[in-house]
Amino acid sequence: MLRRRTNRPKAPPTEPVSIVGRRIVLRPLRDSDFSGWREVRRRNAEWLTQWEPMPTPGMPDTVEDRQAFKSRCSMRLREIQLGTGFGFGIFCEEQFIGEVNLNSIQRGARHNAYIGYWVDQRNAGQGFVPESVVATLRFAFEDLHLHRVQIAIVPRNTASRRVVEKLGLRDEGMALRYLQINGVWEDHIRYAITAEEWAQLAGAFLDQWIT
Repeated sequence: MLRRRTNRPKAPPTEPVSIVGRRIVLRPLRDSDFSGWREVRRRNAEWLTQWEPMPTPGMPDTVEDRQAFKSRCSMRLREIQLGTGFGFGIFCEEQFIGEVNLNSIQRGARHNAYIGYWVDQRNAGQGFVPESVVATLRFAFEDLHLHRVQIAIVPRNTASRRVVEKLGLRDEGMALRYLQINGVWEDHIRYAITAEEWAQLAGAFLDQWIT
């Protein structure tokens, strides 16, 4: 009996991958990236920490402690192996300038994930983050076969909101006291895009930001 051939999608990757954009390369951070990470994070401390969760008390500082940074890299690799997350450093001309992460990947009935990002203030407003987000969305929908990707942003974080507004992602409204940011339970605007929307918009996204 002949079996009917089906065009099943390839299994999602469980090993580190690199993604090449127009100007940027996205890849997992490695132990050898510590010096570049530390320099950027030190210089951008005030710019970034206002939008981030407070460090866990008693835990070593990944900015100042090389072993803590190494552990962070190992944790990210473990997430890749488990299929629960993909963390990427953003590199331009081989220089580290920020991060874009695909977090909290859920399968089953949801096939959902969240994108988070930040960039060196020196490189803000130059289109590196929208380019990185589009590259990550293509990876999420075309390689990981997710159905939905969300981005949650504190309303007054105008720099982050400009990214999703440039891309025209759908505003799904306000989630009250959604995440604890810098010690405060902050409201977040939730933006989203589904696989069906990606199929319609991918060509325009890639033409504008990637190819």
